[in-house]
Amino acid sequence: MNSITYLVINTVTNFIQIYLVLIFVRILLSWFQTAEWAGNVISFLAPITDPYLNIFRSFIPPLGGIDFSAILAIFVLQLIPQLLISLVGVV
Repeated sequence: MNSITYLVINTVTNFIQIYLVLIFVRILLSWFQTAEWAGNVISFLAPITDPYLNIFRSFIPPLGGIDFSAILAIFVLQLIPQLLISLVGVV
């Protein structure tokens, strides 16, 4: 693996890790929507995280008021770096 490929994979992996933290914060704060401070943070994070989460919400409806689509969204995000590394390793 050359240095440019390593740099791209490392950058994508770091971006995904940061995005995962934002998604986790968004999910956790959704439990505290009545708190004013949580609403402010959610209104900041929603435009960043909801477009990605909405992809999974479109085919996994909430069950009993619980949104399980976020679990699949997180799982897919965690697979991307592994897929990139395996694809580059094969080439």
